[in-house]
Amino acid sequence: MNINVDLSFLRNWQKEFFKKAKRFNVLVVHRRAWKTTVSISYVLYKALQSKGFYWYISPTYKQSKAIAWDILKKFAREIPQTVINESELQITLFNGSKIRLFWADNPDSLRWLDLRWVIFDEYAQQPHVIYSEIVFPMINANNWWVIWIWTPKGRNAFHRLYQKSLTDEKYHWILLKASDSKLLTEEQIEQARQEMTDDEYNQEYECSFDAAIKWAYYRKEIEQARNEWRFKAWLFDPILDVYTVWDLWMSDYMAILFIQINGNEIRIIDSIQHNWEGFQYYKAELDKKPYNYTAHYFPHDIEVRELSTWASRLETVRDLFWSDKVYILPKLQVIDWINAVRRCFNNVWIDEKNIDLIEALTNYRQKLDEKRDVFLNRPEHDEYSHLADAMRYTAIAYEQLVKPRVDINLNIDFSDLV
Repeated sequence: MNINVDLSFLRNWQKEFFKKAKRFNVLVVHRRAWKTTVSISYVLYKALQSKGFYWYISPTYKQSKAIAWDILKKFAREIPQTVINESELQITLFNGSKIRLFWADNPDSLRWLDLRWVIFDEYAQQPHVIYSEIVFPMINANNWWVIWIWTPKGRNAFHRLYQKSLTDEKYHWILLKASDSKLLTEEQIEQARQEMTDDEYNQEYECSFDAAIKWAYYRKEIEQARNEWRFKAWLFDPILDVYTVWDLWMSDYMAILFIQINGNEIRIIDSIQHNWEGFQYYKAELDKKPYNYTAHYFPHDIEVRELSTWASRLETVRDLFWSDKVYILPKLQVIDWINAVRRCFNNVWIDEKNIDLIEALTNYRQKLDEKRDVFLNRPEHDEYSHLADAMRYTAIAYEQLVKPRVDINLNIDFSDLV
């Protein structure tokens, strides 16, 4: 069957993408530039040429249906013999190709599926392992393609991906700012400037990775640290003591920060973040590092007892590893932890190899109640939470470590010497 695909609606930057697309494609494009439209139309174009499975993945079901489903159906209806499955958000073309919408709430549910093309939309809001651990093995085995689309939202996984695309010949990248694209009228741009803050406008329309994220807890502190060059290489000093600070989760990520104190300075020299591993794994990881540990700080919930053994994780840690080096941090309200980080951040230096930590602190933000469209007085729990929580505990550990010691009152009777 011969199908004539009308691509006359494409804008110039979209036509360039059709011509120059490679195996890996990174599209950094401003709002209202039709980046989702071009990605879906291109995948549909490829699906007509080669039978296979093609995916579109956004952070949530709601986003997938609201952003992409109507666009996909509009194009698909113009192709004869297309079957549209509303319940599964999938279309099947006459040649057997299937294009289906997925969401990243549960990445493990995507394992073991076959595919040829994947579109990641709003990629930085998805778990960072979804590509490297789940999608890439399938893409690599089949030697097929990926498109990432996103408007910047801080320096995160998407920023790293974009930086890689600039120097890797296997990647095709597009950076399209509203001031360069000429897709919006001057009146539309001016209206956007009036209705948005400078940070919001620069992020959404000028594709700035450095615009501060709205409602991020440490936006000012991170900006100041960057301006003062406090993210540096090789901060480890073998003369100084090394402490670890832990964030614990039962069946989720566990995060560990390695810190040194020099006067009022707190140096974060190293970090670990992993999941589904026991304390034995982390003890082995700590032993691999060239550090002599002085103390290990844990949050208060390490004292929670396991129902199966009736032993607390604190007892497990002390029995297995550091009986005399384990300290428990007090239980505080979340906002008190956050304020502790803000108090000490002027003294914080972070080794630049800890990219995940810097990204976590940059993106750690208040939780949005989408139904009421209001921000709640607690953090968003996402892939940034674990290292950010470890930083909260570090702030309290730091205050204990640098807190002046209570002077000893020596009441000495010198009368016998007179």
